[in-house]
Amino acid sequence: MSEFILELKNVSRYFGSVIALKDINMQIKLGEVHCLLGDNGAGKSTLIKTLAGVHEPSEGEFLMNAEPTAFSSPRDALDAGIATVYQDLALVNLMSVTRNFFMGREITKKWGPFSVFDTEKANEIARAGLAEMGIDVRDPEHPIGTMSGGERQCLAIARAIHFGAKVLILDEPTAALGVKQSANVLKVVARARARGLAVILITHNVHHAYPVADRFTLLNRGKSLGTWLKSDVSREEILEMMAGGQELENLEAELAEFARLDESA
Repeated sequence: MSEFILELKNVSRYFGSVIALKDINMQIKLGEVHCLLGDNGAGKSTLIKTLAGVHEPSEGEFLMNAEPTAFSSPRDALDAGIATVYQDLALVNLMSVTRNFFMGREITKKWGPFSVFDTEKANEIARAGLAEMGIDVRDPEHPIGTMSGGERQCLAIARAIHFGAKVLILDEPTAALGVKQSANVLKVVARARARGLAVILITHNVHHAYPVADRFTLLNRGKSLGTWLKSDVSREEILEMMAGGQELENLEAELAEFARLDESA
């Protein structure tokens, strides 16, 4: 039995002549937060969509529990226990907290010859699921639009966990949040790890990622620059790699040259 629940071995993904990913190697453990870092256009979205069953690899191997795996749709990935929480969250603001929690997986009860949504039981489950993630919902029948952005993120995560996710992929969960709301979401990420889930955290923000991450993979233009354990790399080193240390030095040299030419003109 492999110690990794997911493994990518030399995975590439092409769109016609466009190389979106090239020879990606990545290993995901249960009970670990694996942070995927990279600038816009680095290939993060393509990679998570490959893991989530939206795209099939053009080349390479995708393994789950050491077995070769091929998902033909996101539903296949979800059934296998890989849940993705995208930035738009797929929530409906005018629907209640409970309705959003169970959307697409409603629990029902018999009412005469009909099956109807079991609101009472669903409210109970939704409230308990959110409480486990540290979110206190006073009335689960209130519209979700009354919740803060951080609380909505937490609801989407709690929903994925309740429905059996083993691997939780979070796409920029703190991108549009303030400091306090971001901290609340990161606490939920830490709770998910403590429950034994594998969490893949996609972000631009090293300051958000570093406190909760156990392992880092850095992407640049569709290629992996490497994977590091937190114990082997500092926050400053990751920031420098993300910023492109050599590129910044070249830029500073060019700007200094421009300034010198302006002064001599």
